[in-house]
Amino acid sequence: MAPSRSTSQSALRAVWAIRTLFFTMGALSMAWTPRIPEIKRSLGVNNGQFGLILLASTAGAAIGAQVFGRLVHTYGSQLVGRFVTIVMPVGVILMSLSTHHVFWLCLFLFFMALGMVAVDLVANTQAVALEKILGRRYMVGFHGIWSVGTFLSTIFGGAVARFISPESNMMAVGITALILNLIAIQCVLTKEVDGHKGDSASEGSIPLFGKKYLILWLLGFAMIGAFLPEGAVSDWSGILLRENMGFGKGVNASAFACFALAMIVSRLNGDKVLEKIGPARTVKLGGYLGGIGMGAGIALGVPLSHSHKPLALIVVDLGFILAGIGIGPMVPAMMLAAANLPGIAPSVALARISIIGLAAYFIGPTLTGGLAQWFNLPVALAFPVLTLLFAGWISRVMK
Repeated sequence: MAPSRSTSQSALRAVWAIRTLFFTMGALSMAWTPRIPEIKRSLGVNNGQFGLILLASTAGAAIGAQVFGRLVHTYGSQLVGRFVTIVMPVGVILMSLSTHHVFWLCLFLFFMALGMVAVDLVANTQAVALEKILGRRYMVGFHGIWSVGTFLSTIFGGAVARFISPESNMMAVGITALILNLIAIQCVLTKEVDGHKGDSASEGSIPLFGKKYLILWLLGFAMIGAFLPEGAVSDWSGILLRENMGFGKGVNASAFACFALAMIVSRLNGDKVLEKIGPARTVKLGGYLGGIGMGAGIALGVPLSHSHKPLALIVVDLGFILAGIGIGPMVPAMMLAAANLPGIAPSVALARISIIGLAAYFIGPTLTGGLAQWFNLPVALAFPVLTLLFAGWISRVMK
């Protein structure tokens, strides 16, 4: 049945609102990325200790995915969104006040990650409903707007690094995002049309194991291969260029900026790619292209930095560009596959794969930090490269 005119108009307003939420989510998640080397030095911690600090975000992500998936199904994404769209920016604002204190930074990093996962579930649930109401693809493009937010936040952080403190940088991003979120949440789809009326206990509560739900676990493990490298790049690429390749403030943010820009291009064109070659092949090609590109860029760029710095910067940034192009459409393709499984509420299916995938997004930097402490950072980054190749291989389950 075609949607009513009022429903279609509400959906078109919601498209703008969800784009805004994806944008602020991306900007907030990367608000501290360009300033991580400075924050790490101010805390006086080594790579392994900094990796342990990042475990706070892993805990927030895991708890957020489990709790808010059920809440969205029960109460609707709009009502839950009114609360969680405040949590994430406030978490970043509070992080900006605690960059010299390990305990408080961990606490507010926890709340930032919890808010991010909750907003992610709300936004993706709305995206699935919008595709059904308006009869066209939006999911990959929405994630492209997320990448626009990460890119602009990273560029802003790198550009102002010589002029303002990390605290002021994060505070500015947090306050701006909070204002935008408060406006956008007023325009999202209501509970009556977002696909979550909370009237089916079987769809809203699913067992951890069972043949019917095995596909969710497989999709979750596939998401690890995309999320873990993304998290590792966001938190460690700046340190790689600063401490292992000798590039200064601002320039060291170029790796993630290139990665984020490549993801923007990939995702803004991803809906067309998804229609043309299908989700399984999209994930397969993305995993192999991203893994080979990122691995080769680091393996060649780091040794070159000792003798040919400009060439080394080009090589390593090119590797992160290929990683961004590959990873871009992978996660949206997996989310669409999960959200459209019959007999399971979209928010609950997304929560199940997200608790695996998003936990990897946050725990990846911690594992990378531990490996960096044992070996060195360039060697440690081989781990996320391998998981990206693994995602390309396991994409066969999507068939």
